[in-house]
Amino acid sequence: MTKIALFPGSFDPLTNGHLDLIERSTKLFDKVIVGVFVNTNKKALFTVEEKLVLIKKAVAHLENVEIIIQETKLTVESASDLGANFLIRGIRNVKDYEYEKDIAMMNHHLAPELETIFLLADEKYAHISSSLLKEVLKFGGDVSNYLPKSVNQALNQKNREMKPNEE
Repeated sequence: MTKIALFPGSFDPLTNGHLDLIERSTKLFDKVIVGVFVNTNKKALFTVEEKLVLIKKAVAHLENVEIIIQETKLTVESASDLGANFLIRGIRNVKDYEYEKDIAMMNHHLAPELETIFLLADEKYAHISSSLLKEVLKFGGDVSNYLPKSVNQALNQKNREMKPNEE
């Protein structure tokens, strides 16, 4: 059986923490599909098309990774359509665990054949989130150590575009 995993997320933006999970997942699964999904609870900074381009650049060195966009289906439906047997979810802390556990249980109810795999975040990334990085950058902080280079450049460009001209 080919082991195919779906790593769903909003990836707004993709962080080095996400990239670390993707790289680690490629060692566990024959194929890892990074699914750019819409999080209805968040206002996205990047369009799904921009995210697709940025993620493709960041994972170009990984042979068994594919990136897809999914805006209209449940994660379990997408996994089924893609032939994925596993969902990958990252856990940074207890708060993430509680949140992800509930989602995993619902996904198991909806698709019992689909197994959720939790990967613990590397400790150097456990304190970061896309939202936190956007907030730090908005107020002039340096977040470059937490982002792939191309994502950092794109995020800085977005930040410049969003700031009113200061004279």
